[in-house]
Order: sequence, then structure tokens, then C-alpha cells
Amino acid sequence: MGIGGCLESKSQSNPTAIGVICGIVASVFWATGFVGIRHGLNAGFSPAELTVHRYLWSGLVLLPVVIRLGIGDLIGVGWGRAILLTILGGPVFAIIGYAGFLFVPLGQGGVIQPSCGALGGVLLATLVLREKLITSRLLGALIITAGLIVIGGEGAAMLGKQSVAGDLLLVLAGFMSAYFSTLLRLWRIEPLPAAAAIGVLSLFGIPIYWITGDFAHMLSLGWRENLLQTILQGVLAGPAALYLFVKSIAVIGAGRAAIFFSLVPPFVLLIGWLALGEVPTVLQLIGLIIVLFGFQLTQKG
Repeated sequence: MGIGGCLESKSQSNPTAIGVICGIVASVFWATGFVGIRHGLNAGFSPAELTVHRYLWSGLVLLPVVIRLGIGDLIGVGWGRAILLTILGGPVFAIIGYAGFLFVPLGQGGVIQPSCGALGGVLLATLVLREKLITSRLLGALIITAGLIVIGGEGAAMLGKQSVAGDLLLVLAGFMSAYFSTLLRLWRIEPLPAAAAIGVLSLFGIPIYWITGDFAHMLSLGWRENLLQTILQGVLAGPAALYLFVKSIAVIGAGRAAIFFSLVPPFVLLIGWLALGEVPTVLQLIGLIIVLFGFQLTQKG
């Protein structure tokens, strides 16, 4: 029996386990992407160059699929909606988030951005989707905010205005991702068609970068570094993580799958420590614990 057959057999015998594994691996891939950002910036890549790796390759792969399934309306997403989603969850979002890591340590940024995404998701669900804000979610949002203050406060004390600038960029990126997810729910657009539409529309930015940027600098960093970023940003943190997360939702449900977002910050700290030697500070760990506790509360009800 082949690998596909074995996985199919296991998924039929224990679907919950398969859903949990998919969710955990998706969290690891997202966290690896954050660590890859720090490594890429240290290696000499600019935020724009990392963004090219994040969207160019997946866009080229998805272009034939979109053409075949219906480029006229971007496989049902629609051009107007797809353009807004691309701004919120595409290259603009990526450059803002990547730029934040120019000013703050990995442990700080790797907690702030996904946490603000969770916090923004709670607020927008109430304001836009008209979901009832139950007490546990409100308390969880306040606790997340407290954890972010602990982490951001330490950075501001150590790095000053530089840290504040990075934190603000990461907060903005986090809330952009929250608005992106909210629109997917509001418009009832599945994540995979949205990702395909964003990948194709992102290709329009390549000529702009070609004119204003410098591909020669990116190539001068060597094929190994470029291949590494292609894998980390263009494959693992992008389509691979999204596919696994959607698979997890299909198996165990959206409510239970949402818990995997809370695994991203601790995985960022762990992988960053193992791969880059960036040891988290005591206050970062305290802030992380506070954030994780708050996140658990936001998932209740």
C-alpha cells in the first residue's frame, strides 16, 4: 500500500488525530516562516525581496489553475473582493510585517503579530459579523492586550523608539490579517480560492519591483539563501500551511482548529532558539504565557 493509501486508512480510522496533526504542522510551518524572516533579514534580504519569494512562486504555480477554473471572476472570488483581499493578505501585508522585524527581536515580533491577529479577530467578529461578545472572549481579549503590553514594554525599554516603530508595524500587520479573515467569513469565501486569487494578483507587483527594485541584489545573496526562502516563505508558510489548516478545519471543525493559531508564538520562540540561537527573555516568556491564556479564553463559546 502506498503512502497516500496509508494516510487515507489512518484518516478513516482516526480522523481527529489526522486533523490535529495537520493543525500542529500548519502551526510549525507558520512559525518557521517567521524564523525564516529573521534569518533572511540577517542574510541581507530586504522585506520586498522576501515578499517576492513569498508570492512569486505560488502565484506562478496557481496561475494555470486559475486560468483553467475561471480567471474571468477569479474562480468565484471576484476582482473587487480579490483586490481588497490581496491588499490585506498579500504583498502589502507581507512587506509591513517583514519590515517590523527590522526593528524588534524575533521573540517579540513572533508573538505580537499573531496575537494581534487573534485580538483583532475577536473585535471584528463583534463589530462586523455581529457576533455576541461573550464575557470569556472579552476577558481573553483584555488578557491578550496585557500580555502584549508586557512584551512591547520590555522592547520599548531596551530599544526605545526603534522597538515602538517595529511593534506598530507588527500590530498593523496583525490587524490586517484579522480583517482579511473576517472578510473571508463575511463573504463566505473559502481560504484556498482566496489564496489562489491572491497569488495570481500578486504577480502584477513583480514588474513594479523589477522597475523600482534590484533583482541583482537578491541573486547576489546566493542560490542557497534564495532557495531556502523559496521553501520557507513560498511553500511552507504559504500554500502548505494553508492547505493543512483547511484540512484540519474540514476534519475537526473551525472552532477547534482555531486553537492552533495559539501554537504559533511558542513554536516561533522554540524554532528561533534552536535554529538561530535567539534565546527568549524572561519577560517575553511571561508575556507569551499571558497571551496564550487569553487566547484560550477567546476560543470559548
